[in-house]
Amino acid sequence: MKKNKKIKLLILDVDGVMTDGSIIYDSQGNEYKIFNVLDGTGIELVKRAGIKVAIVTGRKSSIVERRANELDIEDVYQGINNKALVLKELLIKYNVNLSEVCAVGDDILDIGLLKKVGFPVAVRNAASSVKKIAKYVTKTSGGKGAVREVAEMII
Repeated sequence: MKKNKKIKLLILDVDGVMTDGSIIYDSQGNEYKIFNVLDGTGIELVKRAGIKVAIVTGRKSSIVERRANELDIEDVYQGINNKALVLKELLIKYNVNLSEVCAVGDDILDIGLLKKVGFPVAVRNAASSVKKIAKYVTKTSGGKGAVREVAEMII
């Protein structure tokens, strides 16, 4: 695994990347997601190394807000179908170039974003169309430590 020291911004999808992609509903309509502690620690390590972290997801969920708050992630964009538009905003906010951005995705909503960043990553369980454009495919599946794997690679 090659270290990538030039990354200054890490953009993460949620369902299928920070989770295994499962969404659980109980009989009262409450939604549940399972996050991996290894991934949380990876995010903390990335932030300590001075790398900014953003969450950009196509779905909206209060659970994502809660997890982002726990991890002190300021930039959380939910309900985003065109993730590349958010990328533009983040580049300006943090004064970074595309070559300094790593994005991690798993499905077709991530493709536009992944095609633009310097270091596109697909998780092991990603759709084949996403894997084709990735510079790296994790050995670990989303929700099972894939974010931690990426974190260790870029710090």
